Amino acid sequence: MLLDGRVAVVTGAGRGIGREFALALAAHGASVVVNDIGVGLSGDATGEDPATAVCAEIEAAGGHAVPAHDSVSDFEAAGRIIETAVDAFGKIDILVNNAGIVRDRTLVKMTEDDFDAVIATHLKGAFNCARHAVPLMKEAGYGRIINITSSAGLRGNFGQTNYGAAKAGLMGMTFVWALELARAGITVNALAPAGATRMTASLYDADNAPPPTLDPALNAPMVVYLASERAGHVNGQLFGRTDWSFTLFQHPKQIAWMDREGGWDPEALAEKFDTMLGQHLQQVGMVMPAGLSQDAKR
Repeated sequence: MLLDGRVAVVTGAGRGIGREFALALAAHGASVVVNDIGVGLSGDATGEDPATAVCAEIEAAGGHAVPAHDSVSDFEAAGRIIETAVDAFGKIDILVNNAGIVRDRTLVKMTEDDFDAVIATHLKGAFNCARHAVPLMKEAGYGRIINITSSAGLRGNFGQTNYGAAKAGLMGMTFVWALELARAGITVNALAPAGATRMTASLYDADNAPPPTLDPALNAPMVVYLASERAGHVNGQLFGRTDWSFTLFQHPKQIAWMDREGGWDPEALAEKFDTMLGQHLQQVGMVMPAGLSQDAKR
């Protein structure tokens, strides 16, 4: 059992990929706080309680779990999520920042509220939870943080200014936290998962089922591994999943230079750009399996 005796908090764990994270962490020995406020895709109230349902699944399988219904987007409420772990299980070892909503619109149609709500859940929510969890992890000398990012932020995706910005921000926070926390025995990594969930339900019907490679459960083994002691040497990395494979993203870095003694003026830059930098321009947009819509992988 890779996680025997460990305590994990998984945000947005009531459905979809987050649910699979919670189930897998519990199956490998962790006691789990299942956080979910039971909202729809855009953050609207539904009156449902998926967190309690997932806890029941874990308990039925012989594991240990408690629900947490606070919102990650509120700083004090996020603190109560972490307190739930301490109150129920005595500590916090693992934090999976998975909670999120979507409000997809093109830039010229997106409202300020659309932008703020998505940023608050994905990006600020990750900060809020980590800010409360990390002091406890530092005191214990051990911690694992896994931020759930997306190719929409790492590569771009049409109609997702808010979502892409939040997920790219999680990449940046992953790098910073990995640097800041390594000496305290805390690792911080990110995963861009793939899976057919309620976010992609409109793409499929009875005659067009999602392929088996989009089973959300396929993402969970990497989270279990990164949450374990075995992954203590893995820090500040961006992982992904494509088809049956786990992948490793290359960090953003300089790939080409155009140099001139004394610097450049606009005219000389325009003359030399295409031969020196233009040939290295990068493609934007998510790389998708053949025949699959961009919206099917976030």
